[in-house]
Amino acid sequence: MIRRMIFPLLLGIAGTVVLASLGLWQLQRLDWKEGVIAEIEARIGAEPVALPADPEPESDRYLPVAATGAFTGEALHVLVSTRDQGAGHRIISAFVLEDGRRIMVDEGYVRGGGTLRPGPAESVTVTGNLHWPEEVDRWTPEPDLSDGLFFARDVPAMAAALGTEPVLIITRSVEGTAPRAQAMPVGTEGIPNDHLGYAIQWFGLAAVWAGMTGWLLWRIRQRQV
Repeated sequence: MIRRMIFPLLLGIAGTVVLASLGLWQLQRLDWKEGVIAEIEARIGAEPVALPADPEPESDRYLPVAATGAFTGEALHVLVSTRDQGAGHRIISAFVLEDGRRIMVDEGYVRGGGTLRPGPAESVTVTGNLHWPEEVDRWTPEPDLSDGLFFARDVPAMAAALGTEPVLIITRSVEGTAPRAQAMPVGTEGIPNDHLGYAIQWFGLAAVWAGMTGWLLWRIRQRQV
């Protein structure tokens, strides 16, 4: 009887150890991700600095900046939906800095039926965060350039359409003109952090595996009685 129980016992122990190890690994990943999110939150909320001469998508992502210049009146709109207000658009406007550089500003959310091209405004200071959103996937429809409509924020494509540098400031506040849209500042809400759920699943599977192993060993013993 003992000989017949050895293989199921070893298999049960091995499976339980492997599944529990995966759960522990997910807990380690959870600690790492929480640290990353804390760093991003600290970076987002730091004091704004001048816009770098040549911002980089990796090193300058979420960098808080302040820029002074003028809205040219050229704008695109990106279809978006909010939990509280429903469907609307993000307004992406061309912005000329005092040194002549042309960049883009995500002014924020306008509810359906709102003004999609707010027009020009001079002597404006925009405070916000640099960002290169990764929203485009293979299911994203092609933009309707004739109407200036995008279905996701694609910084290179939007820059090409507006004739600007591929640089986007997500607005936190605007000085020098009345807010023309509801600001939707950068945050960490969209950063996935599902490691705790995965850990619970792996530990649950380990418990089930151990339970099934115990049941199988009990069945083998009962047959020999």
